[in-house]
Amino acid sequence: REEQNILLLVVTSDMGKAGAFNANILKAAMRFLDSKSGKNIEVEAIGRKGRDFLRRRFKAAEPRKSGAAGSAQTTLVGEQIGVVAKLQYSFASEMAERIIERYEKTEIDSVYIVFNEFKSVIAQRLVVEQILPVEQIGTQTVAEAKEMEIEEKKRAIEAARGAGVGLRLADTREADARAAAFATAPVDYIYEQSPRELFRSLLPKYIGIQIFRALLESVAAEHAARMTAMESATNNATDMIDSLTLQMNRIRQAKITKEIIEIVSGAAAL
Repeated sequence: REEQNILLLVVTSDMGKAGAFNANILKAAMRFLDSKSGKNIEVEAIGRKGRDFLRRRFKAAEPRKSGAAGSAQTTLVGEQIGVVAKLQYSFASEMAERIIERYEKTEIDSVYIVFNEFKSVIAQRLVVEQILPVEQIGTQTVAEAKEMEIEEKKRAIEAARGAGVGLRLADTREADARAAAFATAPVDYIYEQSPRELFRSLLPKYIGIQIFRALLESVAAEHAARMTAMESATNNATDMIDSLTLQMNRIRQAKITKEIIEIVSGAAAL
């Protein structure tokens, strides 16, 4: 269906002192909102920093009901504070059920989530991900995934060689052949539920896991960003202390030298 009513989840931290962690997320969220101009966008903030930022820019409103009409606007419809500190899957599961219920009632047409993905201690990746509607995997996507698997296999082999493990690409062919033999079932299985019922049962779990994964990635990236920022601040403070100490010693030495010169000059005058 046409994408007219959008729900955007913005995941930030509750605390600061994490460098540009929150600023980058909020900039990405604003760019997304600009790209979706002319549509009804509901924003739900997860984290105090995002809540405070969005409160200053958008008015708070109740979630749009099914069939309700109105001009295109961006509103803040929810805020979740303190969930990141004590993160549990139940929070993501409840949010997923609420989102799916609204999606089925056509109150929203699509759902996006903005978060920082953990890549390394010194690097995070901004992610704007669509979680509803679930995109269908096509042939091109599958082909790209297979190519990625081959590349990952090559990287794993290189890592194994670096660790002193003798692993060659030919060594994996037998295992791949055995796996391929079991990939296609020789019989047509009959499932107890219809595909529609299975999908309705699995969808909340899938959406819940996607939200929970984004929250976990954000928490890991937040801790890494804060550690890096605090380490940089500590190094800067140490450099500043050393510089000021050196400056103080020079001034003190100059003052002592001046006093000695005055004493010697006075003694010579007598």
